[in-house]
Amino acid sequence: MSVHAFVFPGQGSQSVGMGQGLYEAFPAAREVFQEVDDALDEHLSKLIFTGDTSELTRTENAQPALMAVSLATVRVLETEGGFALSDKATVVAGHSLGEYSALAASGALGIAQTARLLRLRGLAMQEAVPAGEGGMAALLGVETDLAQEICREAARFESEGGDVVHETLELANDNGGGQIVISGRLAAVERAIVLAKTKGVKRAVLLPVSAPFHSSLMQPAAERMAEALERAEIKVPAIPVITNVTAGKNTDATRIADLLVQQVTGSVRWRESVLAMAAMGVTSQIELGAGKVLTGLVRRIVPDMTARNAGTPEEIEALLRDL
Repeated sequence: MSVHAFVFPGQGSQSVGMGQGLYEAFPAAREVFQEVDDALDEHLSKLIFTGDTSELTRTENAQPALMAVSLATVRVLETEGGFALSDKATVVAGHSLGEYSALAASGALGIAQTARLLRLRGLAMQEAVPAGEGGMAALLGVETDLAQEICREAARFESEGGDVVHETLELANDNGGGQIVISGRLAAVERAIVLAKTKGVKRAVLLPVSAPFHSSLMQPAAERMAEALERAEIKVPAIPVITNVTAGKNTDATRIADLLVQQVTGSVRWRESVLAMAAMGVTSQIELGAGKVLTGLVRRIVPDMTARNAGTPEEIEALLRDL
């Protein structure tokens, strides 16, 4: 018998039209999208279904939008299946903003509150560093130790005056399968890309992002989130949540706010999170919401763990037959 973990995607999985099939087919999904629209006092659902790609990709839009699609999927699953997610899942987790989706799915956060927190998180992260000063890059075919070595070397450079300067450059995501994302000052990121190629890294690519997410440069955003989370109503999750910054499970409501604040500047330890699921006995990972990025990653981290995604009526129907 399969032991399930439900996981929730992060930024980059968004696309115009995501979740529209759910909205049209299921009243439960429409209720979620309406709840998010009301919470933000705007028609975010219209942007999600028929809007401009560049507008949807803006961090402050993409984050609540992806959560809305994930939670609409959860509601439909529970309504159509006649069960609570906690009846079927041993643990939940999410990649970066997906951790908020996981917390909402577990009952620790309400959907409207989560939408407002993610809108603030997106704005705060975007505004933490002036445009053009930060960046991120994906290193492919690299292990953690080598990626850290590249960061240390690329962060250091000699100024025109001969002074040695150290710029911020850190590991942002350990996604598994040799895929690591680094984040920091743009000049340091660019030096790392050149350096990586001399150290045998298979590929090093500058990412099309507007800020150095999950680095210490995000400290101003962390401080803004700390203020907001201090006022948030947080309940005990019905399902253990594996957190990005610890790669371990948490059920303590009093720790959630601090863990989410740490997550803004901390690394997303996704590879370790999936390994932790396997150590808990999880044999099946189910990605709920837009895209299938996490489904692809798990196959590189734990090849014998089954993985599937569900975010359309057809995928949900097939999943319900197997649960």
